[in-house]
Amino acid sequence: MQPGIGRGRVLQVLGSSAGGVARHVAQIAELLSVPAPDGPGATVHVAGPAALADDVARPGGRVEFHPVPITDRPRAGDAAAVRRLRTLAAGADVVHAHGLRAGALAVLAARTLPRASRPRLVVTLHNLPVGGLRVRAVSGVLERVVARGADVVLGVSGDLVDHVRSLGAHNVERALVPAPDRPRPGADPATVRRGLGVPDGGALVVTVARLAPQKGLDTLLDAAVRLRTLLPDGLRVLWVIAGEGPLRGQLVDQITERDAPVRLLGRRSDVSDLFVAADVVVSTAVWEGQPISVQEALQLGAPVVATDAGGTREVTGDFAAVLVPVGDAVAIAAAVARLLADPEERAGLATRARARASELPDLTEVVAQLCRAYGT
Repeated sequence: MQPGIGRGRVLQVLGSSAGGVARHVAQIAELLSVPAPDGPGATVHVAGPAALADDVARPGGRVEFHPVPITDRPRAGDAAAVRRLRTLAAGADVVHAHGLRAGALAVLAARTLPRASRPRLVVTLHNLPVGGLRVRAVSGVLERVVARGADVVLGVSGDLVDHVRSLGAHNVERALVPAPDRPRPGADPATVRRGLGVPDGGALVVTVARLAPQKGLDTLLDAAVRLRTLLPDGLRVLWVIAGEGPLRGQLVDQITERDAPVRLLGRRSDVSDLFVAADVVVSTAVWEGQPISVQEALQLGAPVVATDAGGTREVTGDFAAVLVPVGDAVAIAAAVARLLADPEERAGLATRARARASELPDLTEVVAQLCRAYGT
């Protein structure tokens, strides 16, 4: 399905993950469905949880959505999900699944089809499993299913590529996951800051993250509390987190108990405005692939402090952000305090951020990679 000659049917499959994964699926579904001669001209279908329909397929658009209940944990309904995916895969030339659970279910569905009618199977792994022993044990089984059952495995970071190759995958490549287009900043930064309640002369720290264990939000709260002890007398800081997720209730309790200068904003459609208004953007993730929020911050010239987690350095390079060890709240607080106290360092980071963003993969490279992975 190279641009101008593709007529194939592609089934994209994703699980319960919202945020960056859903946005990536929406992006590539649109790219692949662009009619020839301007694009590949593929017929694209997306299968996943009904709640993600509006995130990945516009009503009346070129991409057709099929609800399939793929959850983030094993459920009694998994057998029904596999049967549904098998039916959808039977008419596809390529099945491209995103995430470990969706990938394993797609492998089970596609490999039960007659060999002559099996679609090519591509799985993108967006995360390294994070959790307790039980979670890692189950994930280890699913990883082997994907590594040995997929025709191509794409991993979003170098360490993930190495990991899945060690499990027996033969055709492995680093996935290209550029940040999808967001609306350009439209609000005046001063207006945004006033709307958030940043005090006059105060500072704004912004984090955009799903409220989930992978994002290291316990470390963020520790850093926010420590930050107050490192600032000059009279400098007040508001640290906001844009995003939703399963840890919301727990975080609300912890913020109250610790009197942390952190506010949860929920899901926001004005992330670009938040980044432009921020004095510092922070990521405290335990692991990341090619973090989309960090890419967006770089594009907008925001000074970034991030944990050196997974593929984050592959996105920022060595000089476009301040990278600190994973889980080190002291280092995060110190880096943020230093940037808040040094406008010249922030300006230098902003310049390097924009330069680095211009070097990151673009949509043309994404389409070329997918065409290779799909065997066209």
